[in-house]
Amino acid sequence: MEPFVINRLGRLVFPATVLAEVDFSVIDSLERLTEVVTRDCAATAPTGSDILARIEAHAYSGRYDLLRDIGQNLYWVNRYSMIMFEKRPTRWRDLPRSNRHVFLPSVTPWQEGARTVAAVADGYHRLPATWDSGTEDRIFGLLFDVFRNRRHHATVSSAIQPTVAQFLAAPDALTIVLPGHDPDYPTFGIDEILDCGEEVPELEALMRCAMVLHDQYPWDRSTAELRPVSRIGDDDFVVALHPRTREVAAFIDRVTRRRRPSFARRAVQRPAPGPALEPVRPYPPVRVGETFAVRPKLEALAIVRGEHVCDNADVIRNASYSWSPMTAGQIAATTGIERRRYTARDLADLALDAARAAVAHAGRIPQEIGAVLVSTCTSTQLIPSIACWLSGELGLRQTHAAFDLVASCAGLPYGLAEALRLLQEVDRPVVLVCAEKFSDKIGAVRTPRMIFGDGAAALVVAPAGPGEPGDVDVVQTYTSGPWTEVNSIRWPNPAFDNDITVCGPEVRSLVRRYLAQMFDELCTQPDPDAPGRSLLAGIDLIVPHQANRTIVESLAREAGFSVDRLYFNISEMGNVSAASIPIALFDAIRDGVLDRPMRVFAPGFGAGAVSGYAVLRVDPAIAAPEVIGSDVFPVVPGRARDDSVAASWPMPTTTDDMRIAFGE
Repeated sequence: MEPFVINRLGRLVFPATVLAEVDFSVIDSLERLTEVVTRDCAATAPTGSDILARIEAHAYSGRYDLLRDIGQNLYWVNRYSMIMFEKRPTRWRDLPRSNRHVFLPSVTPWQEGARTVAAVADGYHRLPATWDSGTEDRIFGLLFDVFRNRRHHATVSSAIQPTVAQFLAAPDALTIVLPGHDPDYPTFGIDEILDCGEEVPELEALMRCAMVLHDQYPWDRSTAELRPVSRIGDDDFVVALHPRTREVAAFIDRVTRRRRPSFARRAVQRPAPGPALEPVRPYPPVRVGETFAVRPKLEALAIVRGEHVCDNADVIRNASYSWSPMTAGQIAATTGIERRRYTARDLADLALDAARAAVAHAGRIPQEIGAVLVSTCTSTQLIPSIACWLSGELGLRQTHAAFDLVASCAGLPYGLAEALRLLQEVDRPVVLVCAEKFSDKIGAVRTPRMIFGDGAAALVVAPAGPGEPGDVDVVQTYTSGPWTEVNSIRWPNPAFDNDITVCGPEVRSLVRRYLAQMFDELCTQPDPDAPGRSLLAGIDLIVPHQANRTIVESLAREAGFSVDRLYFNISEMGNVSAASIPIALFDAIRDGVLDRPMRVFAPGFGAGAVSGYAVLRVDPAIAAPEVIGSDVFPVVPGRARDDSVAASWPMPTTTDDMRIAFGE
């Protein structure tokens, strides 16, 4: 499934939020499936009895709230069938009796159905429209036709229904029977669902849900009856369930045959985590001028943003059926984010554009580069690493080192720390790229959808000239803590369909802990330029990791930082993890906040309970022209552009290439 598409209206659409797909390759038991379904449906969806009680208590203030409850209820009713099966009306005489992958729903009559349906019809028409009566009526028409013609109760439902043979062996079991069926019964195609457009974002999301739910019942619902096998005629139609994918069929086989799991699939019994113990002695910050002989100079900073803007209205237009109500304004108030950037390009391509632009702005040629580092936590390219791949794409025949490092939101301080160590060995420029692509790792999980974005930044860190003080005063890195904090942000997370997940309270805890530690260190460390004052007193600007403005400002106050010295671009970029600090530095220059050489404190903190900071001297002149598009080749003043680098890019690997490589 595509992580996002641009529909015919030019709007971003996230198919995962409405189509309710689950990756069955990461679900190993019915218990795990039940956990997933409970989280996505049962925990938030009202039952029919709940809706009836709310109507009778006059708990609905407008039509939207009732429509939303009906939609969530119907997703809950279909909680297993819509993620596992295709519903195919089939003539009883033509239904295979022994196919182990054809099932019949065994259902229980809905005892209070008539009363609840009547109450919903009356309640809806008595309520005032919330935004747009015409759109709300169309949504109601789709949802209510499904709701009123539901014959069965859904409080108890099994993930795996009986096979036809099992149903025949249970004469009292009831299933859905249709006296006839039109194979051309109108349904919505996937393009119609994705191209849906409404003025009110909440109604657009609900309309898509209504269209998907309509498609779950592709027959004349008013004719449906519940019957036992003895009352099904040869020419009657039953609703047969077929696994949607091979992965679903394989899952059913795994959990129904009760085969002993292979050794590779056996769960590892890990001991319970122990308490988090303090180190035997603190880790002091690295004072660069006193520690290293080769001082670092920041020669260039280049950035690449995701090409698609996803604003808060887009998030609400794509609200999942499992989300609790939230408005675009509430997202901004909670996170400080109004827009984030997504890209359809590969992460490596973003990194390459940023690296090329930085090398060009630094006035360097590829042959001068001594090492390439890439800081990212979202790369799916392991061999070659993005850093090694960049070395080849930049035309470097050899470097001293090229490797990726995973430090998530502390990617800049971790990357700088490694760059400083490499400078001592190579005494030549190091390219540090911080790049992230989250848009294809979010799925239908709301917190990451609100927060994360895509982008890349590249720095050229070179040896300072003789007698120059260098541009990095102090670096510090930390990691670890209580296991709850270490695991507070996870990707891939099998419990959430391998999408990224964020546990807010644990993240807040680790940020609070690290900011307090940073504040203590800055207060006790002397300023290299003025030993009589603290390092904190010499800070001109604070550019923190752009995690969540509301939380960072609150915790910064607790730690003793002056909020008016903080710079944020999170409202426009969201959280770009490792790339967030360098992109924010670039935007501080663009916005005129960093309008002269300034000393900047750049703290980062995030997944894995990693953290760190750098105290930098940033000259606005290091900012390269922003990269727009992808045709960015190193062009150095006074040197002709070398198109041989582009001409030598490798072509896609073929099977013939593989045969040659292995001597065939």
